[in-house]
Amino acid sequence: MDEQALLGLNPNADASFRQRALAYFEQLKISQDAWQVCAEALAQGVYSDDHVKFFCIQVLEHQIKFRYAVLTEAQHQLIRQTMMTWLQAQMVNLHPEKTFIRNKAAQVFALLFLTEYLTKWPKFFFDILSVVGLNPRGVDLYLRTLMAIDAEVVDRDIVHTAEVRMECRRNTLIKDAMREQCIPNLVESWYQILHTYQQTNSELTCQCLEVVGAFVSWIDLNLIANDRFVNVLLSHMSVEVLREEACDCLFEIVNKGMDPIDKTKLVESLCQVLLASGFFNTEQEEDVDFLARFSKLINGMGQALITSWSKLVKAGDVKNSQVTLQAVEAKVPLLLKLLVHEDDDISSNIIGFCYDYLHTLKQLPALTEQQKANVEAIMHAVMKKLTYDEEYNFENEGEDEAMFLEYRKHLKLLLDRLAQVSPELLLAAVRRVFNTTLENWQSIRFMEVEVALRLLFMLGEAIPVSHGAHFSGDSAKASVLQEMMHTLVTSGVSQYQHASVSLEFFETVVRYEKFFTVEPQHIPTVLMAFLDHRGLRNNSPKVRSRTAYLFSRFIKSLNKHMNPFIEDILNRIQDLLVLSPSNGFQTLLSSDDQLFIYETAGVLIVNSEYPAERKQALMRDLLTPLMEKFKVFLEKLLTEQDEERQTALADCLNHAVGFASRTSKAFSNKQTVKQCGCSEVYRDCLQTFLPALSCPLQKEVLRSGVRTFLHRMIICLEEEVLPFIPTASEHMLKDCEAKDLQEFIPLINQITAKFKTQISPFLQQVFMPLVQAIFEVLSRPVEENDQTAALENQMLRRSYFAFLQTVAGSGMSEVIANQGVQNVEQVLFTVIQGAVEFPDPIAQKTCFIILSKLVELWGGKDGLLGFEDFIYKHIVPACFLAPLKPTFDLADAQTVLALSECAVTLKTIHLKRGPEFIQYLQQEYLQSLQVAPEIIQEFCQALQQADGKIFKNYLKVFFQRAKP
Repeated sequence: MDEQALLGLNPNADASFRQRALAYFEQLKISQDAWQVCAEALAQGVYSDDHVKFFCIQVLEHQIKFRYAVLTEAQHQLIRQTMMTWLQAQMVNLHPEKTFIRNKAAQVFALLFLTEYLTKWPKFFFDILSVVGLNPRGVDLYLRTLMAIDAEVVDRDIVHTAEVRMECRRNTLIKDAMREQCIPNLVESWYQILHTYQQTNSELTCQCLEVVGAFVSWIDLNLIANDRFVNVLLSHMSVEVLREEACDCLFEIVNKGMDPIDKTKLVESLCQVLLASGFFNTEQEEDVDFLARFSKLINGMGQALITSWSKLVKAGDVKNSQVTLQAVEAKVPLLLKLLVHEDDDISSNIIGFCYDYLHTLKQLPALTEQQKANVEAIMHAVMKKLTYDEEYNFENEGEDEAMFLEYRKHLKLLLDRLAQVSPELLLAAVRRVFNTTLENWQSIRFMEVEVALRLLFMLGEAIPVSHGAHFSGDSAKASVLQEMMHTLVTSGVSQYQHASVSLEFFETVVRYEKFFTVEPQHIPTVLMAFLDHRGLRNNSPKVRSRTAYLFSRFIKSLNKHMNPFIEDILNRIQDLLVLSPSNGFQTLLSSDDQLFIYETAGVLIVNSEYPAERKQALMRDLLTPLMEKFKVFLEKLLTEQDEERQTALADCLNHAVGFASRTSKAFSNKQTVKQCGCSEVYRDCLQTFLPALSCPLQKEVLRSGVRTFLHRMIICLEEEVLPFIPTASEHMLKDCEAKDLQEFIPLINQITAKFKTQISPFLQQVFMPLVQAIFEVLSRPVEENDQTAALENQMLRRSYFAFLQTVAGSGMSEVIANQGVQNVEQVLFTVIQGAVEFPDPIAQKTCFIILSKLVELWGGKDGLLGFEDFIYKHIVPACFLAPLKPTFDLADAQTVLALSECAVTLKTIHLKRGPEFIQYLQQEYLQSLQVAPEIIQEFCQALQQADGKIFKNYLKVFFQRAKP
């Protein structure tokens, strides 16, 4: 072997050596027989360096994985012999191999097994067992090989290759053969390993338990679930170093599908031994890792019993279903102990059983006293476990906090299920906790106050109603909720100095906003809480941010009750509306939060009962500071040299436009901008913002903001926006990139679709400059592997065709027709090219829609001059050339839609040209494609069918036959 190259295998080798080693590895992999040098070196133990040994095993792995089919039988034999010789050497070597070498060798044995077991090496396991016996090093490799085989043949989490079906079939055949030939022997070997090493080698014992757990899902359970085996496993439950693996192994046994009566017996017999051995006394157990596994085991047992109960009930077996239900009930005290355990992992592992148990109770005709007591106990456990602990970091939430919030979601599901079992019990329990806590909230720890509020909040989803009508309908429930809400807003708990309590308070008042229509006298109290240090001016940025959103929701939902407070609120939020570039200092609200405040201000003004003049004045007061600041900052940006400062100013200008845009969300069909007298204010905004389009700096940010504002104003100002469009368009078409154009086209489409002929003169004027700008960008060279640029060009092409579709579909084909013969031709050829040349079915579909629309408009006797010729020379061929392209994949859904529009185009040509078109197809075009006469006849008959669907279906079949 190349000794110099081998030096590069060492992780500490320099780059040139490593490069040489890599090249040598590649050479050995592809060479016909050089890999045999590695096999020889491995079998004879030539090298002591771990990295070289690993390298040799890797080379063999490559041969089995990728070159096995081209190797000779003698070479197959050599690989087998090499691995078996290496395995024998492990029994006598002075030192065991490193773990990474053993794992790689196990993978190679597993690959050999997969490749040869069914055909050449049926005695694979017997040969390995005869070599390893009970030698600890041999047993280690044997067990690692079994886990590697499990990963390849059984483990559903492993992603297999593209030939998934073949692999699944192969794996099934392997498992069937193993069940017939060797599984009893393997099980016996596991028993012997466990028996031999349970007291002397915990590592091997745990490995063996893992193997048993992995294989038990698909082998005959009776081989494992018998006294001899189970007693060994149960004895391991008392050995500290073995019990976690023993727990997992028992869990897999319990999880195995089997007859419900047998399953109940198995679970009960295991439980009796565990109970007798004191495992159910979890209070005395300090090892939380073991308890987490034990909790998972009990969860598996509980769920297995409930599954058995369901099956027995369905089968009508009353006696055995009763026995199984009693077995479930007997586990509930242990379930409760684990559910309420202070360690959340232990608690989390039992939630599945708890959830299923509640689901079982829901199906029973009536609950016994004991079952009601169980429900209440689960309720109290859930309430206790929902509570934050002292260590929770609210201002800087990390992984632990995320895990707790996830755990809380699972508890919420339990609470929802409790509500389904007994809503009265849940309501009474929450009421009790809530009232007790809020009576003395000043002297109670924050986490208990938070959870009391949280429980009230959760009731909203746990006991659902339509449209949030919690305070009408069922009077018992409505009065309890109303009483708790009354207590919430009058107790003063909103003053509690903790972020979690503040947040929960605001979340709850917004969830139950309908309460304030029943007791509107509390609205001022809650508004003040939102506006002062408890909400929007809280010390916590997290609370301020969330409150901005919740405040907006609160105002929107109760806008009919806001009239008396509007001006007071607008005055109090003045300082929260200030626009300033970021300077490194923490502002009260982020720009995203300010959007909600501006929207809220808009909602208050628009929905007020004020006359239009007052609304206009208030809206002007709101937007004038924005416009003034905008002018100042735009001037500053034009002279600013520092790039960082430029970015900050551009962002600030963009925010100003966004804020103005957000205020307009308050308008509706009932309250339009015109009716509120606000048109002039928004026109002034447009006048102020449009100059930003000609700013040479930070173009992308500024154009994006102004474009979005224009979209809004087209809806709000309607035709009053039209005078601003030509100037805006002129600026946006200057120095533009693909992305700019792609985002500008939807604006033109929106205007075209909305104003149609009103906008025709402008469209005629902008049409060719826009088309030329698009094709100038598309003609720029793109590097071959520049995926981003290629995707941007594809999206721009789609936008261009969407623009043509909008123009043609809005009854304004004259805009295209009036562009002069040469320009019209150029545009039409781009559509033909889009339909045929580019393998993009979305664009192709649009092109065929455009073509059929133009045929409909211009394809008759009095159509556009020369268009009839264009139909026969270009549109008809496009309808055949596009589907015949190799890239036109008829198995793809988008492509089928494109073909469907192609069919519509041909039908439209037939509609406009009649028998003349049929004659052209029969006597000229289809013959030129060498289509057989009977197929031509068939095609023309399908085309002349009145039902378009028949032709669409036929066309797909036609092209499927025509393709090689």
